[in-house]
Amino acid sequence: MKPFFRWLALPPLGLLLAVAVVLLANEWAVARASHRVADVPYVAASAPDFDAQRHLLDIYQPTGKAAAPRPVVLFIHGGNWNSGSKDNFLYKAMGRRLAKQGFVGVVISYRLSPQVLVTGQAQDAARALAWTVAHIKEYGGDPARIVLMGHSSGAGLAALLATGSDTLLARVGLPAHAAHAVLLDDPAGLDMRDYLSKMQYAGDAEYLIPFSKDPVVWRQASAIYHMRAGAPPFSIYVGGETYPGISSSSEQFRQRLKQLGEEPKFTIVPGKKHVAMVTQLFWNNNQIYKELHRLAK
Repeated sequence: MKPFFRWLALPPLGLLLAVAVVLLANEWAVARASHRVADVPYVAASAPDFDAQRHLLDIYQPTGKAAAPRPVVLFIHGGNWNSGSKDNFLYKAMGRRLAKQGFVGVVISYRLSPQVLVTGQAQDAARALAWTVAHIKEYGGDPARIVLMGHSSGAGLAALLATGSDTLLARVGLPAHAAHAVLLDDPAGLDMRDYLSKMQYAGDAEYLIPFSKDPVVWRQASAIYHMRAGAPPFSIYVGGETYPGISSSSEQFRQRLKQLGEEPKFTIVPGKKHVAMVTQLFWNNNQIYKELHRLAK
């Protein structure tokens, strides 16, 4: 019996175990091409709001030597503004894949709702970017080639950093062009002032916790209201089967950038739902990794 058909003949538990073994073996092979520096604080322990569990980042370095500093990808996880961590298995796998492809990967955690509002999360992301600009040379990275990336709510935070969000970057000592480019993966929260003023969908009231009931905060935490000419290049990926609010706000964001003369690369991925837009990053040859290489040039 050929190996493929032997697999099909396995009982369900046996098949699952076989798949698990293959995945773990593959992950071990990928991990050999990278070195992880874990739990690096990006906020000073003396800061009054320092959080010893959340103000941390992991760095994924390629193991091979390079003639010049490597491009950097700083990734901000999603999780509906109230969950998620750099320690999620998928984000660790993604960090290893970034390193295997020649990037220095920086994957961050940040404070979550209800501990802080989204504006506080954006401040954390800005501090992580400031730390990366100041220190990534020590890990072989090029601070002049940092590509911001995020999925879902993390993409909304990445967009706030890339647009400058008024004084968000200035408050941490960064210029408006601290990021070389930005990739948004199925971004959520690009226009929460519009979204929360409508309250169209069941469960929308839950977003009044991370965004508060104050429309001023809704606007402050929405990247579409902070866009400017001269922003870093944007690339936006949207799932063909994602949530309607994400589809519509992403298109509005695209049109606003176009009006400013900064039209982004805009890609709709057919058949992909919201979660699948991030789980696809488990695969080494995913189109998003290829796009990161283009943006990093």
